[in-house]
Amino acid sequence: MKTFKILGLLLAYPKPEIIDHLDEMIAVLAQENLLPKRALKKVTAFARSLQGRDIYEIQEDYVELFDRGRAHCLHLFEHIHGESRDRGQAMVNLVEAYGEKGFYITPGELPDYLPLFLEFLSHCPAEEATELLGDPINVIGAIGIKLKKRKAPYAVIFEALESLSRVKPDAAMMAEAKAAPVEELTAEDIDKDWEEAAAFDNTDVAGDDCNSCSAFPNAAEALKEFTDPAPQHLNGGQ
Repeated sequence: MKTFKILGLLLAYPKPEIIDHLDEMIAVLAQENLLPKRALKKVTAFARSLQGRDIYEIQEDYVELFDRGRAHCLHLFEHIHGESRDRGQAMVNLVEAYGEKGFYITPGELPDYLPLFLEFLSHCPAEEATELLGDPINVIGAIGIKLKKRKAPYAVIFEALESLSRVKPDAAMMAEAKAAPVEELTAEDIDKDWEEAAAFDNTDVAGDDCNSCSAFPNAAEALKEFTDPAPQHLNGGQ
């Protein structure tokens, strides 16, 4: 189902080729009708809000939100394992799980990057995809709550993902996320954060930070399905 791929693209670093094809992506979301009406309306409004803005302003807001600190990090295992060596093994296991489904990632891509995980789900049957989405749903739900507390528009994407999952987030964990203070980092805090990350450098992991700007290099490749003008192309696929 392309719905998962589109939600992933909306969470990826906002490159011009993504913004240029928002109309096509919105049309596919409506055609597949996988999202509940309320979630579809919110995601559509979010996508529309990006169209009239300056691309550099959108990118600046994105980096400030997702790449400054770790509260909203889009690398799922960061929230589970941090910089421990368990994260490296979890990465290996996830790559193997992708390979078993015939989904192979390129060098430089981290398998736990949420937009990439959603790209993987788009290659699965809808029922299986909604079931697999339940595996990281606690992390997804917690990030969504933190974004909502900051009044960040990207929160609607996380709400949409929750609506698609067959498993709902753990209530106690969500209550903890709601009670946590909003992360406010100074430049010094950010520098210290990355210094600590370097101290836990793990060569088993191809990169160990939360920088999302270059973590999804194949965004243009993923958009090929939306650039074909033939109407049947938008209706087909998994």
